[in-house]
Amino acid sequence: MSEDLDFLSLTDAVTQIQAGDLSPVAYTQSLLDRIAAHDGKLDSFLRVLGESALADAASAEQAAKSGKSLGPLHGVPFALKDIVDVAGLPTTAHSQILAQQPPKTEDAAVTTRLREAGGVLLGKTATHEFAIGGPSFDLPWPPARNPWNRDRYPGGSSSGSGAAVAAGFVPMAIGTDTGGSVRNPATACGIVGMKATYGRVSRRGVAPLSYSLDHVGPMTRTVADNALMLNVLAGYDPEDPGSADVPVPDYTAQLDAGVEGLHIGVIRHFHERDMVAEPAMAAAFEQALVVLGDLGAEVVEIETEPLDIFHACNRVILLSEAYSIHRQWLADRPEDYSASFLERVLPGAFLGGSDYVDALRLRRKLTAGFNQTIKDLDGVVVISAMDAAFTIDDPEEIAKKYPRQARIPFNLTGNPALALPTGFDDDGMPLAMQIVGKQFDEAMIYRIAAAYEGATKWYLRQPKL
Repeated sequence: MSEDLDFLSLTDAVTQIQAGDLSPVAYTQSLLDRIAAHDGKLDSFLRVLGESALADAASAEQAAKSGKSLGPLHGVPFALKDIVDVAGLPTTAHSQILAQQPPKTEDAAVTTRLREAGGVLLGKTATHEFAIGGPSFDLPWPPARNPWNRDRYPGGSSSGSGAAVAAGFVPMAIGTDTGGSVRNPATACGIVGMKATYGRVSRRGVAPLSYSLDHVGPMTRTVADNALMLNVLAGYDPEDPGSADVPVPDYTAQLDAGVEGLHIGVIRHFHERDMVAEPAMAAAFEQALVVLGDLGAEVVEIETEPLDIFHACNRVILLSEAYSIHRQWLADRPEDYSASFLERVLPGAFLGGSDYVDALRLRRKLTAGFNQTIKDLDGVVVISAMDAAFTIDDPEEIAKKYPRQARIPFNLTGNPALALPTGFDDDGMPLAMQIVGKQFDEAMIYRIAAAYEGATKWYLRQPKL
């Protein structure tokens, strides 16, 4: 029974709990037992909240017995990347800088939404320091590892969330995405990660990295679970200056609609010319296009600006904003940061106001150009990473392969983008692609992703811990 619960989908868990066929307490305890047995090898959690999680699960169980629904996530555990605030707990951002901070007095907006929907907070997960840098071994806590091979990188910066979901520790988790940090661990760990449209999900109560690029997003094992989670997370928050006051549809409504007759663009030049992807990743991507075509979609090739233009523009904006946020700590406590963080962020000190303004102008041009290119399409498919997950403790390989990705363009444009598995390489490591949509059209992305997932069922494969 315990093994059956480890990889139970969020959707099935909610259905079984509300039908009285699954005890939230038994479910939560099973996940806690799995974490206790295996997370010592993966370090995906920084803090496990066993006692409070079981208490919340007991409340959910009592409500279910009395016929009361707590919401669409009734009694199902979730995890939060440890840059997301929880009242009564510190937010460490995986950094010595915040290691001694007092507990927060309020929940982040997404924490509140998940709890009010009936979710049970299981713990806080590992991250790159302040959601940037890389796998660091000079921090108070070790970096998370990939459940498919603990010697491999799980992606970042939402590394713990990705590893925990893929390992069967929790069915859903929150990540954040400034340059791909939801979609990177989703890609490396073989799960589903959505960066919704900029402004779709509130960032209030989440430690910022780059105010104009930050997103918060759901991480799950299936597309349906991800859509259900975004139903809970999405919505206007007047206390987040970047929040968009746009109606929120039911993201699960079109999951069975299929792709027949849809016009889907494909961007190949990102991985064929701009950065050449490794053969296994490229082959899996091409096979995914075949699947979508066989399902009835019309797949047409499109071109955008080169990938290096997007990367350069993102780098200037991100580093300018990140350095501004950390400027005082960098002056007062530089020794408390990891070497990886300093290497990534300190170049921001040498960027001037004109550099930042020029990048913002270029961003508007790139965004307008991309949206014009896709205006007659239902969605776009594009590679996510050029390589499968690489060795976690090889600095040279990390430096070489970490930037080899095609996720950054959609942080700049703000378009919604979802990463999902496209198979596995000869080493058993996950491969992936992205599906990108028009602004605020996450529902169409889920529709396309659900059709592909249903035809391939890569989510059924599980890592052996």
